[in-house]
Amino acid sequence: MKAIIIQPPYSNDLSFSEEYFQFKLDRLEECDKTADIIVLPEYSDVPCATTTLEETLYYHKKYIDILLNKCIETAKRCEANVFVNALSHEETGYRNTTYCFNKQGELVGKYFKKHLPPLEVNVLNLDRAYTESFSEPYVLEIDGIRYGFLTCYDFYFYEAFANIAKQNVDIIIGCSLQRSDTHEAIEIMCRFLAYNTNAYVIRSSVSFSESSDICGASMIVSPKGKVLANMKGTFGMASADFDVNDKYLKPAGFGNPLKPHYEYIEWGRNPWQYRPSGSAIVQTDEKMPYPRICAHRGFSTVAPENSMPAYGAAVAMGAEEIEFDLWWTKDGEIVSCHDDTLDRVSNGHGKIYEHTYEELKKLDFGEKFGEKFKGLKIPKFEDILEKFAGHTILNIHVKDLGVPYDEAAMKKIVSLIRKYGAEKHCYFMISADCVIKQFKAYAPDIPMCVGHVKDRPWAIVDRAIEMGCEKVQLFKPYFNQEMIDKAHANGILCNVFFADEVEEAQRYLEMGIDTILTNDYNFISQNVKR
Repeated sequence: MKAIIIQPPYSNDLSFSEEYFQFKLDRLEECDKTADIIVLPEYSDVPCATTTLEETLYYHKKYIDILLNKCIETAKRCEANVFVNALSHEETGYRNTTYCFNKQGELVGKYFKKHLPPLEVNVLNLDRAYTESFSEPYVLEIDGIRYGFLTCYDFYFYEAFANIAKQNVDIIIGCSLQRSDTHEAIEIMCRFLAYNTNAYVIRSSVSFSESSDICGASMIVSPKGKVLANMKGTFGMASADFDVNDKYLKPAGFGNPLKPHYEYIEWGRNPWQYRPSGSAIVQTDEKMPYPRICAHRGFSTVAPENSMPAYGAAVAMGAEEIEFDLWWTKDGEIVSCHDDTLDRVSNGHGKIYEHTYEELKKLDFGEKFGEKFKGLKIPKFEDILEKFAGHTILNIHVKDLGVPYDEAAMKKIVSLIRKYGAEKHCYFMISADCVIKQFKAYAPDIPMCVGHVKDRPWAIVDRAIEMGCEKVQLFKPYFNQEMIDKAHANGILCNVFFADEVEEAQRYLEMGIDTILTNDYNFISQNVKR
């Protein structure tokens, strides 16, 4: 595979704009069919440094169509993927955008810069609303190759590198207009990025001067941290050939099997030690100590069960776990409610899965608990993850009808967990054997807790052993000391549903129960811990 990087001259003098814009067009014209990837710098539609929004938009409007049409023509002529950064006018305003054209000249993706510096926020007034909530790393797959993206200022946020690495990207496209760091500093960043993500980094920038060691440094770096090309201050083009499948693997600790660097790092990651969220990020399910108290349906004595206030109250009180229930809707949304019917918990009637999400949104899920909660809406699974992923262990009770689970719904549940990086902070609690096996096969890395079934109440531990599950959720009164001991002897952890009295909770702890579910988290947790 051959990648070409274009590094045009750049100036604070706007009178050079026409000449420097033409420079990019001429370099694109020089590309030929030996190229597989062509990358241009950030703000390729604004050839020289502007100081106001009016100036920036003037050059953007003057050049954007010419630029994009030339990229499309080049992609078709060279049969190459072309990546170019420029402004785009979206519904909510102008955004810093990397346009992605495939070999047929089709626009197949747009990457919106995730970190905007003061100039773009305070002077250019670019839309940044999309940056203020969670989003996954943008990954674009073209012809079987997975592309990740960073734009200029994004390169400094190394905390994000681990999340990009988890996406198993092959190449990271970096369009840049960085004008203050030295070539040496930029090379350090690019080598660090490539090594940590196990991806090839292809960075295109601009250059003020061929003799300066500031700005410039368009380069191509391999996953091994080897610099395949570095233009430093040179105007023009550079290229490098590489095998995209030639990744860097190393022993994951002395004497261990080979793995990418990021997998080794993930093995021992303790994010609560350093992430800005601090103590809000808790230990993973595997590492959090036992015994635990789990807030059943949230802190449901102070707020409606299976509601965001109930979950938030439990987390705020320091609940090691919260338990909640999931159902699917008629139109495929995943929502949280204990009953499969609406009558007890809302002002609606009938089965949840016979209603669309829009229909459920019109119902009141709070007034029956108390007047102060009037108007409370049913939470989506994604709402719970967006707010609480990583802040507590999630005991996810996937409700079933005793028959194989809808495959699309199962995949959506798992994909949402992965989207919010909650794989290590949750486990499934499922009753039907056929559904347990489904989820186990599809997401074997997410722990499974076996739930109670009416026709085999005393067989729960045997079922867990048979299906290779990590936990059981014992259902009183259908368990005894022998079952707890047998579970522990087979490496299986024991939950119990439930205890709302201190004496009962204490008895369960003495029996060796690992996690106690309770409807009164504050009362049980405070008294049991004391």
